[in-house]
Amino acid sequence: MAIFLSCVMTEEPKPTPVIAAKLRGPGPGRYKLPSTCGFKGHDFTQNMKPAYSFGKRLGNSFINDNKCSPGPMYCIESRFTRHGRDGTPHYSILGRPKDLNVFRTPGPGKYENEKVHPQGERHAPKHSMGSRTRYRKCDSYPASNSYGLPSLLGSKVINKASSASYSMTGRSLAGSFAEDLAKTPGSARYSIVDPNMYRKRAPRYSMLARRYMPGDKTTKPGPGAHYPEMVSINRPRAPHFSTGIRHSEYITPLINDSGDC
Repeated sequence: MAIFLSCVMTEEPKPTPVIAAKLRGPGPGRYKLPSTCGFKGHDFTQNMKPAYSFGKRLGNSFINDNKCSPGPMYCIESRFTRHGRDGTPHYSILGRPKDLNVFRTPGPGKYENEKVHPQGERHAPKHSMGSRTRYRKCDSYPASNSYGLPSLLGSKVINKASSASYSMTGRSLAGSFAEDLAKTPGSARYSIVDPNMYRKRAPRYSMLARRYMPGDKTTKPGPGAHYPEMVSINRPRAPHFSTGIRHSEYITPLINDSGDC
């Protein structure tokens, strides 16, 4: 019994292998691939087949009214012809017009003769309270206390000899006991007068810009610019030939009267 128990205690469980069928991944619906059916949202990497749609059916009323034509539609009233209006009179119901504000002659019953006093007979005075008259500019007369008489004192008396007038002014600092004589300016404070102001003026000179004599400012060639060895007017030279004409074709040729060419 001891040997059997020892063998059972030393046996270890074997690991179970993972079956790949049990691992489930996301299906095709999990991937947001564009559809290959229809024309909205079609996969641009695939060839799209031609698509057709059903149009809207027009109603019978639209066809019966002859409004399916794309041309202009004129709504002309029946009273207008190609010559203008047909001339048929038209009537309408309007409101009563207002009475004109004109003078209306009163009738005999409008007069009250019993309230009129007989002419030529005396009667008691009658008084009434009328409204205040309108204020006018000519009614604004000043009162007596609005006038002011000129003063008879002082130096500004009108048409009379003025009496002596005195006034009290402020104290002046110049010449008073409070004047500080130590603030007198020294000799250096006075500016020196130019002697030319009261004596004969001395000559004056100024420095002006340099003036150049007028002349020809064109560039002149120097001695090295001349080629005397090429001058052949004072010595014989070999003949020279050139191709072309030596005179202008626009110059009139010389014609003698004798007919010699």
